Amino acid sequence: MTTRRNFITKTVLGSTAAVLSSSAMAMPASSYRRIVGSNDRLNVAIAGLGRRLGAYYDPISNKKANIQLLYLCDVMEKQRLSGLQKFSKYISYKPKLENDIRNVIADSKVDILINATPDHWHAPGTIMATKAGKHVYVEKPASHNMYENELIVEAATKFNKIVQMGVQQRSSIHTIEIINEIHNGIIGTPYKAVAFYSSARGEVPIQKKTAIPQGLDWDLFQGPAPRRDYTEETWDYNWHWYGWDYGTAESGNNGTHELDVARWALQVNFPQNVEVEAQKRHFQKDGWEMYDTMEATFKFSGDKVIQWDGKSRNSYSTYGYDRGTIIYGSEGSVFINRNMYKLFDRSGKLIKESNSTSNEAGTALGGGGDMSTAHVMNFFDSVRGNSQLNAPISDGSITMAMVHYSNIAYRIGKGFDVDEKTGHMFDREAMKLWGRDYENGWEPRL
Repeated sequence: MTTRRNFITKTVLGSTAAVLSSSAMAMPASSYRRIVGSNDRLNVAIAGLGRRLGAYYDPISNKKANIQLLYLCDVMEKQRLSGLQKFSKYISYKPKLENDIRNVIADSKVDILINATPDHWHAPGTIMATKAGKHVYVEKPASHNMYENELIVEAATKFNKIVQMGVQQRSSIHTIEIINEIHNGIIGTPYKAVAFYSSARGEVPIQKKTAIPQGLDWDLFQGPAPRRDYTEETWDYNWHWYGWDYGTAESGNNGTHELDVARWALQVNFPQNVEVEAQKRHFQKDGWEMYDTMEATFKFSGDKVIQWDGKSRNSYSTYGYDRGTIIYGSEGSVFINRNMYKLFDRSGKLIKESNSTSNEAGTALGGGGDMSTAHVMNFFDSVRGNSQLNAPISDGSITMAMVHYSNIAYRIGKGFDVDEKTGHMFDREAMKLWGRDYENGWEPRL
């Protein structure tokens, strides 16, 4: 398999071109397609068939991508059946249905894992896959904690695999355009970015021990997390808010996207200092177990600052939109979101506006859109050696560190300084949350 993957990524285009140049004109179109398919096809498995599934229909069914979907994997039976039914509208064959991600990873035919599992499975599943010789597209947040955050980068490097983090705005045409202009000085020296998200998430049930839903492999859902009894409504999205066993709160759930754009615009890596004010402000007696409102400030060398304003359950549009990033510079400012950018001079006059045709989802639950399609296609092209990743895990992990810093500061009730070279925290209490407790035998290792 190593030999076959090297062939795919390094030599397939040249050898295929040589074959086609000498014989394609003498063949019917059907034979031509079979040759391209047999030499150039990438075999893909998707693990996690929830709300992000819609992001993969177009790139996988795109004939130019030349993808064979081998597996649809999920720990919930109805998700597997639903995923198969949904994909049947886009492909003319049936992928295998699988409950256990480990069985998918063990199949030597699989070249690529798309990892869209819950947060606590992202890094462990990705590390398992790279060790088994797979390239991985892993949805944000790429890690559950700082221990995993370092390990996932080390795994991609050690096993020489392509790993892309699913921050799809990195593949947005209008965002790339204005970020390049910022880097070229269009607003002078950028010094501050405000990343924000406002949503109206409602009340969630208080957790109560209940029977495991029919068709759910609860043990496998928990995977690396310590074992506990099943509680009502945990598996379907509310695991985000039920403690720290599975989720990374709103900073990881949505803040990752906007913080990543802010970092990209300011060209900064690890911060020097983190300060956070965060609390649960809404539905005080419901089952939500962490903050639902956060203001975090990250200070970097060069007097640069990023602020994160996350409101999970108050959709007031503080900045005129429900999500986005504002970048301030010495000579002007820029607003960017998934659909547009606006360029202002120092007096606040609108200088330039770009409204894209993007249909990428904003704050609504569910995934998909042209931005996601472009990001997955960039990953496929990079696996073949035809492009460079727009969001390599080596860079994405730095954005993830900011997410983890904000959550740690909330959990210990104070800010702290950071070593901007290594990302380690200069606080003993904070460093106690560097990793997490794992179920015996499940700790990710290289």
